[in-house]
Amino acid sequence: MHTTDVAIIGGGIVGLATAYHVLQRHPGKRAIVLEKENGLANHQTGHNSGVLHSGIYYKPGSLKALNCRQGKQAMEAFCKAEGVEYEICGKVVVAVDEKELPALQRIHERAVANGVACELIGRERLLELEPHAAGVKALHVPETGIVNYRQVCERLGARIREGGGEILFNAKARKVDARADEVVVETAAGEVHAKLAVNCAGLYCDRVARLAGRDPGAKIVPFRGEYYELKPEAKHLCKNLIYPVPDPSFPFLGVHFTRMVGGHVECGPNAVLAFRREGYRRRDIHLGELFESLTYPGFLRLAAKYWRSGMGEMWRSFSKRAFVKALQRLMPEIRAEHLEPAPAGVRAQALARDGSLVDDFLIVESDRMVHVCNAPSPAATASLNIGRTIVEKLRL
Repeated sequence: MHTTDVAIIGGGIVGLATAYHVLQRHPGKRAIVLEKENGLANHQTGHNSGVLHSGIYYKPGSLKALNCRQGKQAMEAFCKAEGVEYEICGKVVVAVDEKELPALQRIHERAVANGVACELIGRERLLELEPHAAGVKALHVPETGIVNYRQVCERLGARIREGGGEILFNAKARKVDARADEVVVETAAGEVHAKLAVNCAGLYCDRVARLAGRDPGAKIVPFRGEYYELKPEAKHLCKNLIYPVPDPSFPFLGVHFTRMVGGHVECGPNAVLAFRREGYRRRDIHLGELFESLTYPGFLRLAAKYWRSGMGEMWRSFSKRAFVKALQRLMPEIRAEHLEPAPAGVRAQALARDGSLVDDFLIVESDRMVHVCNAPSPAATASLNIGRTIVEKLRL
């Protein structure tokens, strides 16, 4: 049996940032991170695209906007202090034709409202930045960066241990009993008795919330994002980050090009329903979890609304030719022979029963627990600030 002041369920970047801030802000308090795998950052964080987002897309005043801006600054300072690989390289959001210019203008207005340094540029300047990109106009965001989030998690883990915290691996939460005077978490590694607890379980955050008797008002539906990678001889085609203007008729960003800190370039993702919550491959199937997604009213309403776009995403999942065609909108020179398969990621998307995607971060509180029930992108960028916000909500 373990006793602690705060138990954090989940060893991804948000859970680790929370434990880090508990120990930084309350010296002498104890914190335990409960991770069901045998290592840190094995799921959403470890499959992250590695972008340090600047906050151009998010509604001004939203948790995403506020945490992204402040969190990016905190993440850069942490990386610099800890020797973590990162680079401020900039990105372009390109309008490939005149029809996309109004949407590009709206993104620019939102970015300015969020305090992001950026500018609208013409094709001549775009080709100076990205010589192989298509586009009649673009938004240049020079403060966007790239980072190694696995290294961030390794350093957070080291700091947690140095601060007197503990990380328990192979400690899947099986039962959560939120009592009047403590929270008891029954795990595969034994019972943990805590004064307070935080649910940062990512793909299973809604289930953990319900184990604790709290209905988050939404269900996690997993969407797999599949990627290709540019072969070494084609890496010169992308200098940094090339993004499309998002399609307002579809709730996902669309395929783009991302240079990683290791030098390779990822292309994607598409967005398809994963057949299990940790379904990184098409053959990863959990019948119970798939049935849960397919029968959830929120998913059925989402599918009915976006079925046409969804079919296109599924087709690109099975057809490399279709995937290449989507990439060619941003970079006409791309050919199938330039691409090789890359690891996929799974996005834990909270869906309301009415079929709407929970667009902002969703943090649900109870007497002795804080539940992070929706933390999609830019959660990794914002993680240090999200962790600080969570700790401020705890009555330590």
